[in-house]
Amino acid sequence: MRIDGKVVLITGASEGIGAACAAEFARGGAKLSLTARSEAGLLRAGGPDALITPGDITDEAVRRRVVERTLERYGVIDVLINNAGIGSYAPSWAAPMDETRRMFELNFFAMLGMIQLVAPHMRSRRDGTIVNVGSIGGKMTLPWLTLYSASKYAVGSLTEGLRMELLRDNVHAMLVCPGYVQTRFQQNALRGGPPSDIARSRKFAITPEECALRIRRGVERRARTVMAPAVSGWFMILLYRLFPGPAQKRMAGMVDPV
Repeated sequence: MRIDGKVVLITGASEGIGAACAAEFARGGAKLSLTARSEAGLLRAGGPDALITPGDITDEAVRRRVVERTLERYGVIDVLINNAGIGSYAPSWAAPMDETRRMFELNFFAMLGMIQLVAPHMRSRRDGTIVNVGSIGGKMTLPWLTLYSASKYAVGSLTEGLRMELLRDNVHAMLVCPGYVQTRFQQNALRGGPPSDIARSRKFAITPEECALRIRRGVERRARTVMAPAVSGWFMILLYRLFPGPAQKRMAGMVDPV
């Protein structure tokens, strides 16, 4: 897919990976429709030419407004990037249920809601790409982010099923699995913080811009899964699947006592 001239709708676009995607796709000549809760952040990310729709996409009315305004402005939606999400470092056995539901509402159900609004439009045109931002935690459970990992496993399964459902309609679904990215994810988490070993490992993190570049290239070549970073990410998953016992014991040892 050539990005130039395409209409790209990005959720969670006010900072982090979403804002970096806005800049990356704009450089490729895309027309942007951006949504997030922060209007100021959207203005910074999109500049004067982007369509911005502030709001909380866990609200169905907001999701409908985002899609309707995008179609009113541009007439089409070529790429949907479901990026909005939030984490929690609370252990699963102690996490407040209301917070857990809130996390799943944003990470999974709001994403599904956006897909259900955009997919019929793409099917009618027999063209389009849906990008769901998951996590490496959706390929191997991170015990300091157990419930977050569970939500991202759901995103991965949804994306794979969606890809098969829409194959005949020429609508592609792509999963993105970022590893450690230099964003405000830790500060924005609903509860708790990362283990001390993880907090000290920022030198191994990639930038949001690097992640966004991989996403754009993935969209262009209709990739099934984009791992960011690619080599170390797939290597970790391979070790986890080949040697699950030692891998889980090593990761369990990284969790700070509660």
